[in-house]
Amino acid sequence: MDVGLVCDQCSTLAPMGTPRCARCSTSLALDDETRVGGPSNMRAPAQPNLAAAQPCPECNALVTPGHRFCGECGARVDQPRPRPTDDHKKASRRTQFFGAMQAARARLTLIRGDGLDGVSFTLAGEDHLAGRIDCPILFPDDPFLSPTHANFFYRDGQLVVRDEASQNGVFVRIHGGVEIKLGTRFLVGEQMLEARAVPPTPDEATEDGTYFFASPRRGATLRVIQSLRGGDTGLVVCPPGNRVTVGREGNDIDFPDDPFISGHHAQIAWDGTRLVLTDLGSKNGTFIQIAREQTLDHGDYVFMGQQLLRVEIV
Repeated sequence: MDVGLVCDQCSTLAPMGTPRCARCSTSLALDDETRVGGPSNMRAPAQPNLAAAQPCPECNALVTPGHRFCGECGARVDQPRPRPTDDHKKASRRTQFFGAMQAARARLTLIRGDGLDGVSFTLAGEDHLAGRIDCPILFPDDPFLSPTHANFFYRDGQLVVRDEASQNGVFVRIHGGVEIKLGTRFLVGEQMLEARAVPPTPDEATEDGTYFFASPRRGATLRVIQSLRGGDTGLVVCPPGNRVTVGREGNDIDFPDDPFISGHHAQIAWDGTRLVLTDLGSKNGTFIQIAREQTLDHGDYVFMGQQLLRVEIV
């Protein structure tokens, strides 16, 4: 059996008395420091740090930190990695992912006709214009979008959408019931509707004492008006009460041929001073046109032209 010294770094066997490893030049002296000169210049061997030593996985003998092999049985010992310092921990907490989303605080995801997610638009700048011509959020094939239709921007840490004087407006999905102004347009399925108060009309005779004959008035205070493509007025309903339900069947106003309307979709309530629009848990939601601009939250839906966008705050 060969007798010699085993290099702690590369495991090469060297004859006894060899000062350095012939393979990697690591010191093979029995002391921690290489001897220089004779015994008068020899340094005292450093004492191993037993507190930091770890047991050998084979014989359980303590292995000096920095050694890769057990001095008793020669088994390989994997030294643990040093624990991170407080400075390293702070640096790790400051590390962020690299890429465009690092600067983005929100994004818009297009909802396709089949209900699945389409392309996403990352909102990493200050202003993000949307429209039909020369806009970062571009839909060139949508004829109902204005060239510059809307702008998505940040204010005080919140995402805001602003209607850039578009012809057809910007709509936001409501949650539950919201108070709206008379004349505000809202979307129920594919139907563009608005509610207005019925103006008082005196029932007076002409100069010769003749009254105008037509359908009798039934005391309605509210009328719901349907707007048709091209700008024409469609259906006009003046219900006798102060509440109107809209849906596909069994309501005050029904649109049985609209596949995007739920059975009982929405309700309009008017008490003479306040107009409240309520979504009745419909599948596709009820959307109101914003007056100028509106703050958006995570999960909101924005409809403009023929594009439905979901807001995601990241």
